[in-house]
Amino acid sequence: MLSYQHAYHAGNFADVHKHLTLFAVIDHLLRKRSSVTYMDTHAGRGLYPLAAEETAKLQEYREGVARLWQARERLGDDLLLGDWLTALGRMQSRAGGLDHYPGSPWWLSQRLREQDRLMLFELHPGEHGHLAQQALPDNVQRIHGDGLQGLVKRLPVPSPRLCVLVDPSYERKEEYAEVAEAVCQAMRKARHAVVLVWYPLLPAGRHRELLEGLRDGGVRKIWRSELHLREPQQGERGMIGSGMLVINAPWGLDERLEAAVAKILPLLGETSRHRGDWWVGE
Repeated sequence: MLSYQHAYHAGNFADVHKHLTLFAVIDHLLRKRSSVTYMDTHAGRGLYPLAAEETAKLQEYREGVARLWQARERLGDDLLLGDWLTALGRMQSRAGGLDHYPGSPWWLSQRLREQDRLMLFELHPGEHGHLAQQALPDNVQRIHGDGLQGLVKRLPVPSPRLCVLVDPSYERKEEYAEVAEAVCQAMRKARHAVVLVWYPLLPAGRHRELLEGLRDGGVRKIWRSELHLREPQQGERGMIGSGMLVINAPWGLDERLEAAVAKILPLLGETSRHRGDWWVGE
């Protein structure tokens, strides 16, 4: 099924959660000079104009990145949030405005060093077409293909370090098990890899299949961050929160993210809460 287009949801609260976590991980990786290979298994378009037809239809960014943007002076007291918002501001078309939201290809590529490499996988032909039109550095490779298969096939990589972002749509319930299987295979080939996995929090709790698959596959100590907007209502089926897993999380990442998310929560509503812990396969 190739129907999902992230443009309808660009800049929502889950994007903020996901990309802030990614930004923090990259911060830690850049503290060393040794090269890093980055892989993004579900890249999407790379850049989303907020006035585009798809994004403007649902305007989910208004409940996500727009709230942080409006409070950016106050949020800047937190170093991680301040740096993230400054980076976001650099890619807007007008000073002080918010008219674009960058996807993971932008958050990854704009921090690449000469010695680093980035592989962007996108299976949807339309989305890959948009991605191919983006201006990206020469050390970025755009691949039209299945990102989970591509990840496993391209390991190990020649660089000393590896960072992987896995961010599917989960429109098919089988994707939870497929992600777990691919990540477990990747970790067997590259045990040192830092792997980030995003998942939606739904009333049905399908993400538990992902967690159980990682546990059964031998992946144990993982930093888990879950941002809950609210408790599910009876009969509700939509997304009520966002989850991030970081395998081989850099030291100190948990504390930085806990502090940053604590400042974001009041902007997301009275019922929002965050759960951050080291998941060890309970």
